[in-house]
Amino acid sequence: MSVEEARKRSTVTCAELLIRLLRETYGVSVLFGIPGVHTVELYRGLEGSDVQHITPRHEQGAGFMADGYARASGQPGVCLIITGPGMTNIATAMGQALADSIPMLVISSVNRRDTLGLGQGRLHELPSQQQMISGVARFSHTLLDANTLPDVLARAFAIFNGARPGPVHIEIPIDLFNAPVDVPASWQAPTLYRAAPDPEGLAEAARLLKAAKQPLVLLGGGCASAPEAARALVEQLDAPTVTTINAKGLLGRDHPLDLGANAALPAVRELAAKADVILAIGTELGETDYDVVFDDGFHLNGTLIRIDLDPEQLVRNQRTTLGLVGDAGRSLALLLGHCPEPLKRQGMERTAAALGALNLVNDPAFTDFVPLYKTLADYLPEAILVGDSTAPVYAGNHLVSQPAPRRYFNASTGYGTLGYGLPAALGAQLARPELPVVALVGDGGVMFTLSEMATAVEARLPVVIVLWHNAGYEEIRRYMDANGVARLGVDIQAPNFLTLAEGFGCPGILVESPAEFAEALANRETSGPLLIEIDAAAWQKSLISTGDNNEE
Repeated sequence: MSVEEARKRSTVTCAELLIRLLRETYGVSVLFGIPGVHTVELYRGLEGSDVQHITPRHEQGAGFMADGYARASGQPGVCLIITGPGMTNIATAMGQALADSIPMLVISSVNRRDTLGLGQGRLHELPSQQQMISGVARFSHTLLDANTLPDVLARAFAIFNGARPGPVHIEIPIDLFNAPVDVPASWQAPTLYRAAPDPEGLAEAARLLKAAKQPLVLLGGGCASAPEAARALVEQLDAPTVTTINAKGLLGRDHPLDLGANAALPAVRELAAKADVILAIGTELGETDYDVVFDDGFHLNGTLIRIDLDPEQLVRNQRTTLGLVGDAGRSLALLLGHCPEPLKRQGMERTAAALGALNLVNDPAFTDFVPLYKTLADYLPEAILVGDSTAPVYAGNHLVSQPAPRRYFNASTGYGTLGYGLPAALGAQLARPELPVVALVGDGGVMFTLSEMATAVEARLPVVIVLWHNAGYEEIRRYMDANGVARLGVDIQAPNFLTLAEGFGCPGILVESPAEFAEALANRETSGPLLIEIDAAAWQKSLISTGDNNEE
């Protein structure tokens, strides 16, 4: 049966309706999933559609790909996952997405309705799949009537488009996949406008900001959709601005008011403590953005104005003076309307003084990576940089400045899972095929999801995989040393990554210096992925011998 014939039917199966709603009503063009015996009927619904299906090698990889897709595009990533082990596998990726408010739709199968909760030892059975996954989802719903599918999907996309986003889980019992469903009379998704702050509260916030002597702005990932308004507002306020890891690029590259994601470093902490009025928008003020040294040393002593979609966030982590519930993008635009005249409060001078005191390029914690990021900026200036939890990423959180938002994200914030970088980079590449994408991974973390290199090759995704090889879990080694704990379980044996890459069909090259790294980038092919393995010890020696570790 053709797609056109299927469209003319008054009834379709639940599985067919699911795919049609996703594609025709909600514009979903990419799905991540691994077919299983419990989901094969969903794939009947995919037949003849123009939805691209990507097959990861593990459900955790599917979740990370959906996460990277969502962060790069601003649209929810969608996964099709089997009952039981598929859901336990993707739970880690959902936890990362929940921590960072990333829209992700996970559609899974579940056992037949008449067997749920009976503990009969059915294939893939869990005591309660919904209960297990609810802790890493905005909500988890079990479909009990196929005709309610449009309503449940509408609820999911209402969360994505109108509230604080995050993962949503919908499970469909396998006996409902072929259930006949009436085709809805209307395929039109509702138009949703996000909440705007209370006008009186907004006017008071503007009054406080205009009267401030030493204002400070804190912009989080919730602002990523409104770079023009964000840049215009901080310029009107003449306020030094912290842009968190998920807000990098919001003001543009090297903006003179951008303090970057450096709130945990002394000079920015001092500036924050002295600020008389602080505006925080779309940020949870969490420790992995503001206190990454984990000593509770980030203090806001002035009047704190907070704006967030989630009212609970307004009273977490710091003492709020004025809290407004509203969408970050709309709030930025409305606040800008209250500030028509540019103010002069030495914002650029204060920003430059703080960054000068930090002197990041000469900080011993970062100097190994200054040439790495300079080379990436020289050869791939528009690239999306996607990171795992690894040494170059920890440095990059402080060093990197991007030309636009949604071009730098990693798993070192919030949930902090390992294995994120490679699959999330593949999702980002699918979302933004016109841009180069770089996966920044370590030899320890990449082993969690190395199998997704096969997915990259199969889908011909031209991701550059930069692998920092320092022979183990270096950060944990340092923690053990600092706390007088013997090094156990951290000096792990690594495989030959170039041989593995060759086995997957991915070209690979070992580099030992910034010059070799630059040559590898200059000569890369764009027909598929490339692995660039950096020998950390040799790289560090090369910097000492050439003096490049202080290169700006």
